[in-house]
Amino acid sequence: MEPLVLDSRTRLLVLTGAGVSAESGVPTFRGMNGLWENHPVEAVASPEGFDADPALVWRFYSQRRGGAADVKPNPGHDALVRWEQHLGDRFLLATQNVDGLHERAGSQRVVAMHGHLFRTKCADCRRAPFNDTSVHPSGTVPRCDQCNGRLRPDIVWFGESLASEDLERIGDFISRRDGTRLVFLAAGTSGAVWPAAGLVDQVRAVRGDTWLVNFESAANTERFHHFVQGRSGEVLPSLAALS
Repeated sequence: MEPLVLDSRTRLLVLTGAGVSAESGVPTFRGMNGLWENHPVEAVASPEGFDADPALVWRFYSQRRGGAADVKPNPGHDALVRWEQHLGDRFLLATQNVDGLHERAGSQRVVAMHGHLFRTKCADCRRAPFNDTSVHPSGTVPRCDQCNGRLRPDIVWFGESLASEDLERIGDFISRRDGTRLVFLAAGTSGAVWPAAGLVDQVRAVRGDTWLVNFESAANTERFHHFVQGRSGEVLPSLAALS
């Protein structure tokens, strides 16, 4: 297998998905039938679900916070930190994961596309999101201390758009013209969730090199130049040649 060469003429965009966190033992809380405690996941991860039963939503996210709080980054996370330290501003990590494991491992140039599990915002006023590790296992709905409105997890739910500034940051990195060659690597992704699934095509459109590291083939595997099958925590530490 040829190495992924990361030299002074290369900039690297990485996309990570649920598979990377799963290797650390982060629970998915979603069964094979797509349900959580017999509730469709949309009932606990959509604005409509929150309006209908905010207590249920908080019970779901309290379980997620509790399950993710003590989980540790794995060697795949650590490898990405080393790559970032080597490349500096020629590195950007876009993640679909909300657990904060990349930041806990030491990654700094991170775009959390789907939000932050351990951050809370107000559903009813413009208060800035804030760090929050509190759990509400009984489904208590916390209130905003500025407007007394309902607080909600700072997560991008079904039916909500990704933050425009996040998409712009990724787009600017892809289209940067600084004389470097662009490489894109996706790891632990299903290749079925948009717009993340389309990043490979954006990179190919500017003639970038594309890599996929996945335990199983993804929905968009054929769009990548290179497919390395395996767990990211096992593949990434030895994949790159830093020069």
